[in-house]
Amino acid sequence: MITDTLDRPGRQKRAVSRTPERWIAGVGLGFAALLQGGFTLTINSATRADFDEKIAPALAVAGIAPDGDPYEGARTLAAWFGFALVVMIGLTAIGLFIASRRPARRSTGWWFAGAGLICLVGTQLLLYPVAFFFFLAAALFAVRSTRQGPLE
Repeated sequence: MITDTLDRPGRQKRAVSRTPERWIAGVGLGFAALLQGGFTLTINSATRADFDEKIAPALAVAGIAPDGDPYEGARTLAAWFGFALVVMIGLTAIGLFIASRRPARRSTGWWFAGAGLICLVGTQLLLYPVAFFFFLAAALFAVRSTRQGPLE
C-alpha cells in the first residue's frame, strides 16, 4: 500500500510498507501455534495410559520432569502453554492490524515485543527461538525509517 505524503514543499515521498515486520511476526505466530498449540493439544487429548506409555518417557529424555505426578504436571504445563498462546495471538493480531492500517507508527512494535515476552514467560523460556521472531519484528519497527524514496 503506497500513501502519498509531503516531505518538503513540492516533493512527495511514499510511506513505508511494514510487510517484512508483518511477515516476521506471522512466522513467529505460526511457529508458536504449531509448537505450543501442538503440545497443548497432545497433552490434553492423551489418556493417562497413553501418557505413561508414550509421552512421559519422551519428556524424561527431553529433560522435562515435573515434580510430583508427571501427568498432572504436564497437564498444568499444557494449560499454561495454551493460555500464553491465546494472549500471544491477541497481542500479535492487534500489532498486525495496526501495522496494516498505520504503518508509519513506530509504537506498534510494542505489541510485538509484548508477544515475545509472553512467549518467553508462557513457555518458561523453552521457546526462546520463537520469541526471537517477535523481538526482531519489534526491533524493525524501532529502527526502520518511516519514509521511502520519492514518488516517480
